[in-house]
Amino acid sequence: MVIAGRLRALREAKHLSQGDIEKRTGLLRCYISRVENGHTIPAIETLEKLARAMEIPIYQIFYDGVEPPEPSQIPKQKSVNGLGWGRTGKDARVLHRLRDLLSRIKEPDRTLLLHMAKKMARPARHPTALSKRAGS
Repeated sequence: MVIAGRLRALREAKHLSQGDIEKRTGLLRCYISRVENGHTIPAIETLEKLARAMEIPIYQIFYDGVEPPEPSQIPKQKSVNGLGWGRTGKDARVLHRLRDLLSRIKEPDRTLLLHMAKKMARPARHPTALSKRAGS
């Protein structure tokens, strides 16, 4: 789906001008025009602002049906014993404790923690590959 045309159609259906959207979002009218003409691809945060300005749920930007689409069925991951991780026993207690602690920390600390976890989860590079790269 071409988001540019969809955004323009939704705005016009609400009888809003680009200037109205500018006032409601703080985005420049020329930027809104570039998005609607397909010259710029907006970030998801920008799409959220535009949806709020037009007083529509964000899914309507991507879906032109009347009712929200049915959520797709995501296959459940299985652990070795056939149950999903964190559903029973010690794993469930650890997951519950982690969720409890994460709910108590401030957003900047949560962001830092997530960044560190991503770095730790990234596959380690082989030391010889690093030394070859440094020598070349």
